[in-house]
Amino acid sequence: MKKFVFIVLASLAAISLFGCGKKQQTLEEMQQPMSMETLTTMSATAPEAKAPEAKVEVGTPTVVKAAKLEPLPPAGPYKPTPVEIQTALKNTGFYTGAIDGKIGPKTKKAVAEFQKANGLTADGRVGPKTWSVLSKYLNPENAPKAQ
Repeated sequence: MKKFVFIVLASLAAISLFGCGKKQQTLEEMQQPMSMETLTTMSATAPEAKAPEAKVEVGTPTVVKAAKLEPLPPAGPYKPTPVEIQTALKNTGFYTGAIDGKIGPKTKKAVAEFQKANGLTADGRVGPKTWSVLSKYLNPENAPKAQ
């Protein structure tokens, strides 16, 4: 049994060291430019990969305008940061604590009071509906004026 295991391990070691004898192409060989003849024969042998033909006159300059890419909106509703929530609440006057980026009992109480004052479900959580109203106060210019 020991001889069998030794033969199997020796065979595996020899195969891994010497490979299966197939020559691998070097990186330089794989990056060689293709001639027009090679490209023509490749497209003739692979009809499913055939690109649509475009008629372009040689020597005619072509101008291609770059398309303006718009950033994609984030997937789903925007989730505000704790600092944004506390800043907006402070601008409304419902939050008087420090803007520390931590949603604690004072922040939750301020959210619930804000929700109650604005006809929202007072659960103390800033969901999409609450944030749509609260986000208007993120800028101090939109804060309610003291009378």
